[in-house]
Amino acid sequence: MTIDFRLPDLGEGLPEAELVQWLVAEGDTVALNQTIAEVETAKAIVELPSPHAGVVTSLHAAAGDVVEVGAVLISFDIAGEEPTAPGAETASRATAEPSAEENRAQPNLVGYGAAPRGSARPQRRARGQMRPAVGVDTAVLEAAPHDVIHTPEPIEALRERPRSTPPVRKLAKELGVDLALVQPSGATGLITRADVESYAARVTPTEPTVVPALAPRSEGERTTRIPIRGVRKHTADAMVRSAFTAPHVTTFVTVDVTATSELIASLRSDRALEGHRIGIMAVAAKAVCLALGRHPSLNSRWDAEAGEIVQHHYVNLGIAAATERGLVVPNITDAQSMTLVELADEIGRLAEVARAGRTAPSAMSGGTFSITNVGVFGVDAGTPILNPGEAGILALGAVRRQPWEHRGEIALRDIMTLSLSFDHRLVDGEQGAKFLREVGEILREPGRAMLLG
Repeated sequence: MTIDFRLPDLGEGLPEAELVQWLVAEGDTVALNQTIAEVETAKAIVELPSPHAGVVTSLHAAAGDVVEVGAVLISFDIAGEEPTAPGAETASRATAEPSAEENRAQPNLVGYGAAPRGSARPQRRARGQMRPAVGVDTAVLEAAPHDVIHTPEPIEALRERPRSTPPVRKLAKELGVDLALVQPSGATGLITRADVESYAARVTPTEPTVVPALAPRSEGERTTRIPIRGVRKHTADAMVRSAFTAPHVTTFVTVDVTATSELIASLRSDRALEGHRIGIMAVAAKAVCLALGRHPSLNSRWDAEAGEIVQHHYVNLGIAAATERGLVVPNITDAQSMTLVELADEIGRLAEVARAGRTAPSAMSGGTFSITNVGVFGVDAGTPILNPGEAGILALGAVRRQPWEHRGEIALRDIMTLSLSFDHRLVDGEQGAKFLREVGEILREPGRAMLLG
């Protein structure tokens, strides 16, 4: 019996996803929950597990296609069932439903079994735009024209396609390593960064892994067109919606954070905290959580439909992370209950997952306040745009060593500028200023946190 699998809703009602790569080919026998493909939503790269055990009969999209939720993605012949009779394929696909036993074994992924959304077919790239051949990593085709790439694989080779994450594939390309030659060290069969680096260190000049490069651009080609999709599209839509919905106000304060710098240095030298990377972001996160408890207007939401202001008694703290795919803002759930060390660990974990493109859509919803660190780019201040549904966002500027008045004298001190943007429907100027001043005072004198309840 032939059964179609339709692209499920991968979270938050996202209407579509781009197929990054197939991990199976037509004719393959797959097991229940085996990863069959990678798709990129507006927020993350998601691995799709197989909802059935059987034989792949048809792939209905190619790498690079944008597929709508509810559109047929792949078809299976279910193991142990009689093949569909000729001429009855369409009917069997329309009526076939998994058994109760199969339903109980379905992978835990939002939207499996999504209803069809019309007769929409996968969208194709614009005419004249390059489409990757089967087996070619789409990230490679976005590289400079003289970068080396792997030659296209025949579809049969997809069955042996090495499994790795996008950052690892990028590293392999930079080092000129063919992933097909790398042996994964772990039991999962996933090639890691360490595997690639170890292989690159062993390869001698007589064992080149460089393969033919793309043809150079013609002299008359003066522009490059990049499709607006994925994280970039989601970020743009969210920022435009925020800018034209919430009246933004940004206020600034410059503070002496030398005491915080000294605290961080002391904690990093403490052997009991070895392995915990506590930095300015973690201390600022703790300061924000403390200050929000005393200034609830900054931790609230404007509910236009109900005509109410919703004040949160918890803090889901958004941490802005710049990735190769764009800006993502995963949340630390119930950050107000975490210690400084716990916050530091969670910030590091969220950043690592975001850089790998594996942040779950659910991790980027339900935020109540956000922090962004523009100082890592050498910037002193900025006017951050609110995440939709949040009342405030704090930007941390660069910490600079400069002359500053200290105890009646001029001394070299660590100085930082804080920028707070807030929704003026929810937060008055006085409330915003007092909140920002309190965060600044905690960073100026971290011991003040002991006085706050």
